[in-house]
Amino acid sequence: MRQYVLWLLIIVPFSMFSQAKQDTTTVNPRYFEDQFYAGVTYNFILNLPGEEPNKANQRDFSYGLQVGFIKDIPLNNDRTFGVGLGLGLGLYTYYTNIRAIENGNDIAYLLVQDVDDFKRSKLETHLVEVPLEFRWRNSNPEIYSFWRIYAGVKFGYVFNARSKYVLADLKESFQNTDVRNFQYGLTFNFGYHNFNMHAYYSLTGLFNNGVTLDENNIEMSPLRIGLVFYVL
Repeated sequence: MRQYVLWLLIIVPFSMFSQAKQDTTTVNPRYFEDQFYAGVTYNFILNLPGEEPNKANQRDFSYGLQVGFIKDIPLNNDRTFGVGLGLGLGLYTYYTNIRAIENGNDIAYLLVQDVDDFKRSKLETHLVEVPLEFRWRNSNPEIYSFWRIYAGVKFGYVFNARSKYVLADLKESFQNTDVRNFQYGLTFNFGYHNFNMHAYYSLTGLFNNGVTLDENNIEMSPLRIGLVFYVL
């Protein structure tokens, strides 16, 4: 089902674009909604492994940061509909009570329980991101404050991921190769002028297939909710 939704989001905007190309005689060629964007999110972790009372839990403030640029491709003469294709960077952290332990070329995972001096266990990921959006807005060349609804899909490639475990007198950190390199999910942005709500629902897990915690597959995936700011 997720694959069908993903392909529809990709195919439909480009089908509309090919139809809209036939009549562009009245388009102002200088008017584009090309935008720089920056955003901040809180990262909810879905599908935490285990069962009560030994179920993993989310801790602390799992935050995300994103920046990039989106090229706008209008689909009608009024330029109220369009497709956006972008390139950006993302930094996303996930705090849980799951400890990653490096053992040679392998990584093991266990739950942190009843440790008095436990401070945090963090997974940090750095991504190159490619957002693809189908866009509606009620803007024109003279009005820069307008409503917008952007929905689509975002592809990401993890070029660096680190696990970090911190006690009162101990810090461990290493590059985590179990993190899934290619990730993608659905996006929805809604708002007015520069300030907009942002949501990202991942269609892939954070970890590669076969990564386990106490014989349970780790199928965690992020739901990111926050704000995104656009600058023309």
